[in-house]
Amino acid sequence: MFGNQSEPVTLTRNCKAVIIPAGEEAQLNAGQLVFITQSLGGSFTVYVDGWLYRIAGADADALGKKPPEPPRLPAGAGDADVEAVVWEQMKTCYDPEIPVNIVDLGLVYLCEVQRRADGKRDVAVEMTLTAPGCGMGEILVEDVREKIAIIPTINEVAVELVFDPPWNQSMMSEAAQLEAGLL
Repeated sequence: MFGNQSEPVTLTRNCKAVIIPAGEEAQLNAGQLVFITQSLGGSFTVYVDGWLYRIAGADADALGKKPPEPPRLPAGAGDADVEAVVWEQMKTCYDPEIPVNIVDLGLVYLCEVQRRADGKRDVAVEMTLTAPGCGMGEILVEDVREKIAIIPTINEVAVELVFDPPWNQSMMSEAAQLEAGLL
């Protein structure tokens, strides 16, 4: 089904997963054969018995993989440096069915980084989905929140899912359109 793009792996331990596209939690068991069909941004999409599942980077070891490295800030990082790292972290968030990050897909409508009096920063993000009824919406929102929250100096992250304006393919970057075969 997936040709040379999948990698067979036997799970080394039980791990949590999310059923794609329903967004429901599931458990995959140690010793189970899975096929990694996508490993982007630190999370993994696996194929098991006719179903697709998303395994978070925190459970990479169950697949025999290394978890993603936390982001680092350059010494003496200013506001612009922190904002750049926030955007880079969002580029590590992928729709588990589409091999294009959410920034290049055009799903991030707003990202504001505010410095607080104590030197820490709060981040507000407005994002959308390629389809309003997608069951993976809350999973993607939490992925964005978690990946921004681990950046040094970040205090609070608020991610809001919005549907106005409705997303369409013209919002994708040219590179994303090429990757998706639309150009």
